[in-house]
Amino acid sequence: MYMYTIITLVILVVLFLAAAIRILNEYERAVIFRLGRLIKTKGPGLIILIPVIDKMVKVDLRIVAMDVPPQDVITRDNVSIKVNAVIYFRVMDPNNAVVEVENYLYATSQLAQTTLRSVCGQVELDEILSEREKINANLQEILDRSTDPWGIKVSTVEVKHIDLPQEMQRAMAKQAEAERERRAKIINAEGEFQAAQRLADAAAVIAEHPMALQLRYLQTLNQIATENNSTTVFPIPIDLFKPFLKMMEEK
Repeated sequence: MYMYTIITLVILVVLFLAAAIRILNEYERAVIFRLGRLIKTKGPGLIILIPVIDKMVKVDLRIVAMDVPPQDVITRDNVSIKVNAVIYFRVMDPNNAVVEVENYLYATSQLAQTTLRSVCGQVELDEILSEREKINANLQEILDRSTDPWGIKVSTVEVKHIDLPQEMQRAMAKQAEAERERRAKIINAEGEFQAAQRLADAAAVIAEHPMALQLRYLQTLNQIATENNSTTVFPIPIDLFKPFLKMMEEK
């Protein structure tokens, strides 16, 4: 009889320890409720609960990467698009994450979806495409401010993909092609202008120094003779020698 009593006590102690002892990882915290009242947060490591009386809610403190499903958005310039995003957040206050909101993961997801539709609907399509960093910062600020009472810190929001209608894609392709053609024409016109300006400068130099024209003529003959093996005969006008003759007379 005594042996049965000892065995029973040992079994009860083992069951008590199994129900009372919990081990938490470094990134986990336990929000403890005693008879329905919030007591404190424990962890990490070994914690002891009072069976039946204490209730533990485990909270993960690691950064959560959550996908925001594609949302139908009508921009300010009345363009219908689909936008999805990803948000990165973590629990900073486990007590508020458990007490202030029923399910902080679901609540954050729903808030991110509505905020994404609201922010993208207030701007034009060109701004969404060209100023994505500004949109991301605006989304992050709004979400972080809204989730702060829940003990959640939203660190980053990134717009992942913008799905445009086929008609809009074709229109943007035509616009990009027209823009490239415009830039090509401008560059060509600038090249022609610079070439004309250089020719005008060269003509001014030749007008001031007639000898430059003669030297340029002789240099051209030298290049032709170097590049081709055939013999080329050019009639040389006597005017080409007048500057040399004039120099000889002056001497």
